[in-house]
Amino acid sequence: MRFTHLDDAGAARMVDVTGKQPTVREATATGLVRCSSAVVEALRDGTVPKGDVLAVARVAGIAAAKKVPDLLPLAHVIGVHGVVLDLAIVDEGVQLSATVRTADRTGVEMEALTAVTVAALAIIDMVKGVDRSASIADCRIVSKSGGRSGDWTR
Repeated sequence: MRFTHLDDAGAARMVDVTGKQPTVREATATGLVRCSSAVVEALRDGTVPKGDVLAVARVAGIAAAKKVPDLLPLAHVIGVHGVVLDLAIVDEGVQLSATVRTADRTGVEMEALTAVTVAALAIIDMVKGVDRSASIADCRIVSKSGGRSGDWTR
């Protein structure tokens, strides 16, 4: 197995995508914020003391998708052309799903995963005063399309 972010000597490198043609690419990531039944009830009732948790999380996740090159040193600066971040209150907590789209030379898997994880962190930040045991679980890429490697679904 060869890792594209390592050169022949094993040193980290940024993959050169100069010769690639821009194509439409999309990736979806999901995750779950597990929290107590009291927090789930407060989310459903809109009575979390810090305010509209889902709205804050959605904006945080969308903003984060556009900051990936600032966070991951080998990530490329690309145009993030679309981000849809869906949040659903479920019995276990909040289910998150982010789909990111671009028309660029490299994929948006890290942007989708970053959107989900930062949105999850925003939820934790807003409910931690009520539930210190809240946790983030099952963050993962579930699908991607476009590019040389084509389509993939978990």
